[in-house]
Amino acid sequence: MAYFIIKNFILGPILQILFRPWVRGAKNIPNSGGAILASNHLSFSDSIFLPLKVRRPVTFLAKSDYFTGKGIKGALIRWFFLSTGQLPIDRSGGKASEDSLNTGLGVLERGLLLGIYPEGTRSPDAKLYRGRTGIARMVLEARVPVVPVAMIDTEKVQPIGSKYPKIRRVGVVIGEPLDFSRFAGMEGERAVLRAVTDQIVYSIMQLSKQEYEDVYASTVKSRMAKAA
Repeated sequence: MAYFIIKNFILGPILQILFRPWVRGAKNIPNSGGAILASNHLSFSDSIFLPLKVRRPVTFLAKSDYFTGKGIKGALIRWFFLSTGQLPIDRSGGKASEDSLNTGLGVLERGLLLGIYPEGTRSPDAKLYRGRTGIARMVLEARVPVVPVAMIDTEKVQPIGSKYPKIRRVGVVIGEPLDFSRFAGMEGERAVLRAVTDQIVYSIMQLSKQEYEDVYASTVKSRMAKAA
């Protein structure tokens, strides 16, 4: 109920007026049942604009930092994520990664839409980067379709490091569902996981028209931090 109220009566109308977000391909999202929305990740606002333009509620596995921010901004972000059913996850790796996988599987088992960013983190420069294979494991274990999504120009609304958003029009392009049922039972095969992940990211690239680099975004961010 909170999700419905926020989307349709509080935050949604304001965002529609200010940013005039457009969507193409909304019909490609299944009307019912569990499915993964696999999106590029250009900005924090991706997790706001994507659910806004999708008729069904979307649950994201959000990094735990979003739930622990301080001050008014931190409180607002925490309120938004909790009110819209977003789930905090620990991205430190190891057991935390396994716990995140199980959390995502639980969402899909309940027949809900799960939003995932295969790159694992925001792009530092609006390019598309190599996907993490966790999404492939989840797809094969849950046996659900994957809907590729491209967020358009959200990095211009809220560039990394900016405190306040800029008023720009943004878009969402939703592709046709991908079926990986032919790989059922092969979630333990590393080569299969990489192939599935690469196909998902390639589909996103076709929609977004981004330049692709076959390296992890986190690696690029580390290099940038060292150079700075």
